[in-house]
Amino acid sequence: MSEEIIHTCQRCGACCRWEGDVCVTDEDITAIAQFLGMTEEDFIDQYCRLQRNRRGLSIIDAEDGACIMLTETGCRIQPVKPQQCKDFPYKWNFPGWETRCPGAGKTSANSI
Repeated sequence: MSEEIIHTCQRCGACCRWEGDVCVTDEDITAIAQFLGMTEEDFIDQYCRLQRNRRGLSIIDAEDGACIMLTETGCRIQPVKPQQCKDFPYKWNFPGWETRCPGAGKTSANSI
């Protein structure tokens, strides 16, 4: 038997406070700008920066280092959050995420 990490999001925002890029695609930008009631250009000017690898855009950080879209009540853009956010933790994660995320748990799984 081996242990498999499972994840049930608690909407705690721990993943939103991890250092790094929150990459946005053209589709993300369109959806988020529309959701916020602004033009894509205004959204980019106000909330985006060049990714560290210079290959695209990323959502800016708040003063405390968290994603600017994280509020006291959760993600401001939850219904249209970037695909990267939707994919956490199964398509991407960070070292030690399971110790910082209250939604992480382990379950026994049979080895095949």
